[in-house]
Amino acid sequence: MGVRKKQMAERIKEERKQVAFARLNDFPTSPRKMRLVADLIRGKEIELALATLKFSTKAASKPLEKLLLSAIANWEAKNQDASLEDASLIVKEIRVDGGTMLKRLQTAPQGRAHRIRKRSNHVTLVLGSNNNAASN
Repeated sequence: MGVRKKQMAERIKEERKQVAFARLNDFPTSPRKMRLVADLIRGKEIELALATLKFSTKAASKPLEKLLLSAIANWEAKNQDASLEDASLIVKEIRVDGGTMLKRLQTAPQGRAHRIRKRSNHVTLVLGSNNNAASN
């Protein structure tokens, strides 16, 4: 392995150490409702994001709060020697994608049927350091 490849691999390894993520798969609420809450915390510091989610009245705020705490725990597991207060972590990226859809039929008048789509979503939350986000 060449010297440049080793240096590149070490740099990528260091960048990955600064980033932590958590995923929430197939949560049974529509992606539109989850995006309303996700937009509130995108780009915010983790303390402010946790406070926002804790006092939000939306039903989607509870699972997002647990997801954020999970991402923080993942970051702490990666960086055991670093302090959480010194890292100044922010919610670098939060993505809400559509998940599987349960399709049901509901009876309607005159022998017809209406389709009911019970939606779910996938949420991906990425934490990064504040100084790292400023350089990008």
